[in-house]
Amino acid sequence: MSSHHSHAGAVLAVVHEPSGTQSWAPLAFELCGLGAAEAESVAARIAERHRAYHVELDAERPGRPLLRLTPVDPARDDAPLTPELVADLLASPTGGTVPVTGHQRELLLASVTGQGGPGRHVEQLFWDWSGPLDLTRFITAWQSVAEREAVLRACFDWAGAARLVLHERSVVEVVRHVHTAVGWSELLRQDRARGFELYRPGLMRVSLLDGPPDTTGTGRSPTRVLVTYHRALLDERGARLLVREFYRSYLSSGVLPGGDRRPDIRDHAEWLAEQDPHAAREFWTATAPPPDAAVSPGRPGGPPRHTVGAGRIQRRLRPPQTSRLRSWAVSRGAGESSALHVVWSLLLYRAAGADGPLPVAFGVHLSGRDMSLRAAAGIPGLLGNPLPMTVTVDPSAPLVDLLLQVRDAALDLTPYAWVSGDRIREWTGRRDDTDLTETTVRFDSHPELPDNLRAELKAQGIRVGVPQSASGDTSLPVTLVAHYDTEGGLVLTALYDRARFADTDASGTLSQCMQLLRSLPDQNERTTVADVLGLLRAVEVPRMTRRGPGFGQLALAVLRAGEPQADVVCLVAVPGVTPGAYELLAREHEGPERIVSLSMAGPTGPSPATLFELLDPGRRLVVCGSGPAGPTAYEIARMAAERTGEVPAVVMTGVGGVSESARALSEALRAVRARSA
Repeated sequence: MSSHHSHAGAVLAVVHEPSGTQSWAPLAFELCGLGAAEAESVAARIAERHRAYHVELDAERPGRPLLRLTPVDPARDDAPLTPELVADLLASPTGGTVPVTGHQRELLLASVTGQGGPGRHVEQLFWDWSGPLDLTRFITAWQSVAEREAVLRACFDWAGAARLVLHERSVVEVVRHVHTAVGWSELLRQDRARGFELYRPGLMRVSLLDGPPDTTGTGRSPTRVLVTYHRALLDERGARLLVREFYRSYLSSGVLPGGDRRPDIRDHAEWLAEQDPHAAREFWTATAPPPDAAVSPGRPGGPPRHTVGAGRIQRRLRPPQTSRLRSWAVSRGAGESSALHVVWSLLLYRAAGADGPLPVAFGVHLSGRDMSLRAAAGIPGLLGNPLPMTVTVDPSAPLVDLLLQVRDAALDLTPYAWVSGDRIREWTGRRDDTDLTETTVRFDSHPELPDNLRAELKAQGIRVGVPQSASGDTSLPVTLVAHYDTEGGLVLTALYDRARFADTDASGTLSQCMQLLRSLPDQNERTTVADVLGLLRAVEVPRMTRRGPGFGQLALAVLRAGEPQADVVCLVAVPGVTPGAYELLAREHEGPERIVSLSMAGPTGPSPATLFELLDPGRRLVVCGSGPAGPTAYEIARMAAERTGEVPAVVMTGVGGVSESARALSEALRAVRARSA
């Protein structure tokens, strides 16, 4: 057995020859380099999850077991290689999997396809730690949290249907920096830009920055603690829950008692699968944003922008202003989140340039933790997601009517907080790549550090600050995040996509938002919507750049000429394939094959007629897809078989690092050569 499948991070490769186009034909997969026991576990997983097939395993040939799947019902005409089947074939033989939520899938896709450059979709929390800090105990305490919390031992797999993969063990990286080696803003920037390899567990890490020596003689200056994590894995509430667990662990000498804390992301996934979609489907079919809804925070017409990355600006309502706003809303039967929703509705309406009544729609982010699952509030993970909320803004109506309308719309959404945007798109007949809204409003409530923990830390001479968010990201043009600071002021943070929204326009939007929030408590029962809009008469409406079309291009490149008459290996590149894996294979693979790459950028389906023209008579074609390119490689091979009558071999590998992916491809190519010899 080859060694590289037996360690974490190993990538599995399979070789398949599509048997023509008949759906009833058996599917045969050679599992490259797997020992008998590992091959058995792959076969058992497929037998358990794919009842449409009889599963047979021929493990006679050492290191080259053959898995044969025969359709139970030969009359079925659906596509034989579903995303779920691909995922189960290529997943690591060990380690459990959990399906991702719809919102998680969107964030994962945005991350692995490199939208917006490196360091996107990374979140950071920081706080100051004063008093003694035992580094060994600090590291052990985080490790103990990872042993109890499945989410810290998870990584992603996106070879077929996207999943979370749970590992037995994972290390939380802790690095201590001295203040002379790196400054705080530089550490933040470097750590964010470093990003994460999403196919490896360890999607949260911790940095410590020691303060300068204390010259006042009162002891050490505080150490700054930075926790960096990927937002496809955790929301901010989840990260704060883990920090709380860490304190518990640190206070009990770095060890938390007991095994896995449940419920966790596995129980949440089971709970989701049990939800009855019928009522939710009826609700969303009736309330999803209509096609004419105003969704943009700016008028179209900003110049094409070459800036990338997420911008972040913050404004604060002072505590007295915050309590005035709260009193105003409460006396009218609503909360301050409804006041914020009213103001945001007015800004979207104004950007649309309408006269009469108009529906406006924006996302409201629900935490997803107020569900019927027991103790759901304590689950770290990414449980919530933004849901589209639609209200009608009528300039002639009383302002208080709009306040009650947004309050009721938010309450109506709550029972369906578990439904993801992709389900809503499917139910309302929209394309997969359309956004339901262009903005999201999120009201964060942060879990408090329990008094007993604070007292125990104090008894050991330790004072810790409240964690603050240092960064953030958005997959939409704008996400508005609201939270209370320690003094009771309302803090608004605008996160925006700088490719769509200029810094000045984002700043203008947030200033207008603050102006309207401050003015609400001065309004009475006779105030109309038009009266409040009139307060912004002298202010420019922000502009926003339209999203450029995603072009689908095909590009063919010869990576290695190879020997005459040798097989042609076609490496299919789609967004999400590990960068550098194909180039490494072309450099290091020992064999006579000619190696070409077929890049498919964008949403086009395969139509690689150019590829077939490359094939001299007598050359065999082998189509390879690493990770998410596997299903496309399979489709190309089926088309080639229909077109030329020759059946190409297909190599598919799981998702992994550059060298692991190249090694798995190389091993599979050797297996193909051995078969044809």
